[in-house]
Amino acid sequence: MRKSIVKVKPVEKATNRRQFLKLGGMGVVGAGLLVACSNDDNGMGMMPDPDPNPNPDIFDLGQGDLGVLNYAYALEQLEADFYTKVVNSFYANISDEEMQVLTDLYYHEVNHRDFFKTAITAAVEGNTELVLPTLEFDYGDLDFNNREQVLTTASVLEDTGVAAYNGAGRLISNPGYLLLAGKIVSVEARHASAIRTLLNPGSADFAGDDYVTTDTGLAAALDPSVVLSAVGDTGFIQTPFTANNLP
Repeated sequence: MRKSIVKVKPVEKATNRRQFLKLGGMGVVGAGLLVACSNDDNGMGMMPDPDPNPNPDIFDLGQGDLGVLNYAYALEQLEADFYTKVVNSFYANISDEEMQVLTDLYYHEVNHRDFFKTAITAAVEGNTELVLPTLEFDYGDLDFNNREQVLTTASVLEDTGVAAYNGAGRLISNPGYLLLAGKIVSVEARHASAIRTLLNPGSADFAGDDYVTTDTGLAAALDPSVVLSAVGDTGFIQTPFTANNLP
């Protein structure tokens, strides 16, 4: 059995970065819905029922494409909730550029979250028992008024999100969902680069050696069990769920 997750105004100088972030950012949702919620004529058959959950009192993400979609939905819920808190009360002395970037990221992640809920619900033909419920979050002693803490946490979340999508790609059998995942991970990678640049302007951190390996030129790819364990260790996610059918 896999580990349970318990308690887991625009300024001129920002124009280029905002264009960078918006390349595909807001449009991915509408395009994705046309792909993921289409019919069998486009190869979109129903996903298999998940294996029986050994603990029916705790939601299990499921298996196959359904499990991967619920997994992505969990991560997008976390990112959307985090950025909602950030933009509802920006940290002290935030620059106009940083405010605009974080606001853009907020809109992207909320769109991603809402897309996954809609897409999964459509895929299971309205059987909400197969859709990951709305999660609850607690950020403990994370100080949302502290710039360093907010941007560092954002960086970890974005880097983890990219590695999660990269790792989950091999688990997706439906080519439409795989295309969608590729679109979303490209947006998440832009987010990661933008946050890294805010943390260390003028540096090469946007594609640092700690993230893009020098031998392959590729970013990390992590299995769901590794990502969920790391996210669970933060304690941010308070609603328990399992991933018994994902590697």
